[in-house]
Amino acid sequence: MRAPDLRRVRQALAATWMAVTSLALAACSQPAAALPFYGYEVKASYPHDSRAYTQGLLYLNGDLYESTGQVGRSSIRRVRLKDGAVLQMQPLPPGVFGEGLVNWGDELISFTWRDQVGYRWDLKTLKQRSTFTYPGEGWGLTQNGKELIMSDGTPFLRVLEPKTFKELRRIPVTANGKPVFNLNEIEWVKGEVWANVWQTPLIVRINPADGKVTGVIDLSGLPEAKAQDHDSVLNGIAYDAKGDRLFVTGKNWPRLYEIKLTGPVAR
Repeated sequence: MRAPDLRRVRQALAATWMAVTSLALAACSQPAAALPFYGYEVKASYPHDSRAYTQGLLYLNGDLYESTGQVGRSSIRRVRLKDGAVLQMQPLPPGVFGEGLVNWGDELISFTWRDQVGYRWDLKTLKQRSTFTYPGEGWGLTQNGKELIMSDGTPFLRVLEPKTFKELRRIPVTANGKPVFNLNEIEWVKGEVWANVWQTPLIVRINPADGKVTGVIDLSGLPEAKAQDHDSVLNGIAYDAKGDRLFVTGKNWPRLYEIKLTGPVAR
């Protein structure tokens, strides 16, 4: 594993503080503008590989597909929901740090943190088909049925052409006018982009038309979210559209949860 870059760590922590502050400011604004906060009920709990540094998560055809990170440990895998068994797995090249994952047609698409290289995988076999490059960092990936959507740690979402990965436009993400940094793993849920905010127990609901945060989901009550390990943070959202089920987990978490939202309430 690479030695930490202290300058980048300080920048990341500062950006995290800005993200949390943005949401706090939004929640404390005038009542008419206050963001709704959502709680949750745990509907089911499933085993999850506690060695999986979850970077991307999706539900497809009855199984979970997951991308994991860390240099030398990054992988793409198909996971059985009921018991967390890894049914298929392909490692990434040993020198890269895996990040987000999305399905597109008969492929899975994944990319990397700072290596600026992405991969296309056969959905059935998980064998690598091809690679591509892109500028900047890669964090999270999802799709809206027409385009790919990418997060990169900034308060912007990039909208991409699926075949070429060409950037089509950027969506600035704001909470009551304040930029929201550190958007991490993302998922398309009922016409919205839902995003983990790195180093927080929060998921923000984003209107893709204008980038405005329409609500905040607080998962701080989950057992793993209370841990003091700064690496093992909430990260991983998967939505079963057919069954209307929502799944969440985190980096190195031993459990994956099916949750149902409660609320909202204004704060």
